[in-house]
Amino acid sequence: MEKIKITLENMDKVFPDDFTPEQIAKAKTIFLKDLSEKAHKFYGGKVQTIPKAPVLGFNWFNVWYTPGVSKVSTNIRDNNDTSYDLSNRGNLVAVVSDSTRVLGDGDCTPSGGLGVMEGKAFLMKYLGGVDAVALCVDSKDETGQNNPDKIIEFVKMVQHSFGAVNLEDISQPNCFKVLDVLREECDIPVWHDDAQGTACVTLAGLINALKLTNRKIEDTKIVLYGAGASNTTIARLIIADGAKPGNLVMFDSKGTLNKDRKDIEADKRFYRKWELCLTTNADNAQTMEEAMKDADVLISLSTPGPCTIKPEWISMMAPKSIVFACANPVPEIYPYAAKEAGAYIVATGRGDFPNQVNNSIGFPGILKGALMVRARKITDNMAIAAAHSLADYAERRGINIENIVPTMDEVGVFPQEAADVAMQAIKDGVARINITKEEAFSRAQTDIEYSRGLTKQLVDTGYIAEPPQEMLEESLQWAISQVKK
Repeated sequence: MEKIKITLENMDKVFPDDFTPEQIAKAKTIFLKDLSEKAHKFYGGKVQTIPKAPVLGFNWFNVWYTPGVSKVSTNIRDNNDTSYDLSNRGNLVAVVSDSTRVLGDGDCTPSGGLGVMEGKAFLMKYLGGVDAVALCVDSKDETGQNNPDKIIEFVKMVQHSFGAVNLEDISQPNCFKVLDVLREECDIPVWHDDAQGTACVTLAGLINALKLTNRKIEDTKIVLYGAGASNTTIARLIIADGAKPGNLVMFDSKGTLNKDRKDIEADKRFYRKWELCLTTNADNAQTMEEAMKDADVLISLSTPGPCTIKPEWISMMAPKSIVFACANPVPEIYPYAAKEAGAYIVATGRGDFPNQVNNSIGFPGILKGALMVRARKITDNMAIAAAHSLADYAERRGINIENIVPTMDEVGVFPQEAADVAMQAIKDGVARINITKEEAFSRAQTDIEYSRGLTKQLVDTGYIAEPPQEMLEESLQWAISQVKK
């Protein structure tokens, strides 16, 4: 057989012909992990800082630094809001994490989160035209426990250098307190992407999946498997957008959330879960079998699979059932297995399967929209507006059961999302400045085109090298060998 050049776009063609769907899925995961490690080492990470202003001669150093820059400092001193005009603050996000819950790998130590936090910064710049800095912090106190108050104090201290803060990979229950306190006490938007971002994009996917199956959200029975920051926020946004709380059933590691869960009521740190205990699960379902019987939708953000969600549970669901298995890096059930069990629409958090329901199509546009109007916070209404913006964009260009939300390579979705979020911020009264929707769209589009064009030019001129083919081949052979064992 003729040797095929390996690219990430032809992965499905490079595995042995006798591999089963399950073996291919396993091989993809191993391949991508091994390649990621090699590529990160090859490039030394994936983001860098470069000037945005020219040096046209020696004396320009005196403009960009001392003595000329003194005038900038005193102007900002006298009016802090001028920092948005005289520095990069208005387009700069801090990606803050204590790395206590990194993807499906748990506590990775503070610096262990750098790969993900740099990844957020990379996507913000390339997809949203937003600059970002990864800040991984140690939240342990003198007792050795991760203390949410330390993260709160850190963010409040650094907020004056940034236009917004993106919280990431903070374990529950600390993540609830960190977000809720900072949203109220900071003068810039604080966004928890694991929770709010995942909820926003999940809602977008759900909106279009319901359209394709001719359902109304207020009549839909939804099971949520997992009760961490993501799923609890998903539940809150779904309810805010019209779902009846009693039609939702949520599971944590001990069973369903319901009014009898005294263990949750007693632990005040889990106040978000207790709110759902009081409002959801009207029929007081106790088991997965009870909850899944005739359920329309399953949304799982739980333990990475592929055996977390059982096929027999999906077989109990209503006709044309919708399954979101969004654990990373491995879904709770592979799409082919969910389809074999009867699911009509299946989504995961991965881009190598159809229907990637992942916050990567949310946060770049959402944060861009908030930054453009210098918002003081990101409201739930802004997140819901972003979800409908994503769903509407996908519907306009056409949706089907394997294509329910936009993908990261659809460049037009991000300026549209940013503009819709900016308009909602103005409507909600949290914007410092007013701009029109046309102005917001044009500015976001220009900044995104600049970011993509800059990256392309660096690649075209060789300042960013293409990865060597040998690197991909080594990772592929390693993945095949591991699956064949």
